[in-house]
Amino acid sequence: MPANKSVQRALSLIESDKSKILGLTVGSHTNIKPGTYIPRADAQSAPQISFELTDPSKTYMVVGLDIDAPFPSLDILGPILHWIQPGMRTENAVLKATEPFVANYIGPAPPPGSSPHRYIFFLYEQPAGFEGSRYAPPDGQNLSNWHRMRFDLDAWEKKTQLGPVLAANYFCSN
Repeated sequence: MPANKSVQRALSLIESDKSKILGLTVGSHTNIKPGTYIPRADAQSAPQISFELTDPSKTYMVVGLDIDAPFPSLDILGPILHWIQPGMRTENAVLKATEPFVANYIGPAPPPGSSPHRYIFFLYEQPAGFEGSRYAPPDGQNLSNWHRMRFDLDAWEKKTQLGPVLAANYFCSN
């Protein structure tokens, strides 16, 4: 399983500094605090992302992971990539996509009998010159599940030259 030290750093970051909690709106659920439970049916569309400390002159990227797949006690397939959305630009602290996805959003789908999984979202400043089409499936196709399993966030950060996580947040669902 990938080490994903970035996941642990992000979880520590939001525990120690509340100003680094990413704003999430999932369906009708607003102002989500880390660990809030959201029913699976309510989380099948990509969340609205907000963060007051963004700079309107910069572009951002969001990465979403299920860090408990397939079961929190047996995470051999995890983390599973749920979303990579580059080209996020700020409009009144809300981030809107201005570029195609690298990995389309998929909602929670833990296996039957699983306890809730944590779905964590990371906000990064997008590196200058980032070309999402280099990493996305051709012609706007959805990313296959095979390419989502055991996602190595640390390697993705290195490959795409991402800086530190600016903010993060997560909800639980099953």
